[in-house]
Amino acid sequence: MSTLISAILTFFFTIPFLGSVLVFLVIKLITKNTRVSLLKALDYTTILFIISVHFLIITLLGKSLFGFILLIMILVAMMFVFVHWKVREEIVMKKVLKGFWRFSFILFFLAYITLTFYGLVSRAITFSFSS
Repeated sequence: MSTLISAILTFFFTIPFLGSVLVFLVIKLITKNTRVSLLKALDYTTILFIISVHFLIITLLGKSLFGFILLIMILVAMMFVFVHWKVREEIVMKKVLKGFWRFSFILFFLAYITLTFYGLVSRAITFSFSS
């Protein structure tokens, strides 16, 4: 049983898009609302993209930069708190956290796309020059 769960998690960490689509479809069946389903799917699958970026970095660079990823997330969260405070003159943590989490999705989604493209090009160049 633990092997099956491990295999499923590994699959979704490798291809987080499928996890996002699956979560979206399940929530869409439950709520019948596309917008709510999309936002909840993005919220729930942000962690998949964060972990996927971590493993892509390990694969491409051969070392873990998880501490750096956490540092970036903390700095982004601090930026969100500061901007929210400057604009609203009070901090509503629920809104700050929601904005931070959705921005994290965009950030790690783009990082995942960039690292995947970099990995494909890097391996293609390495393969073409080694032959």
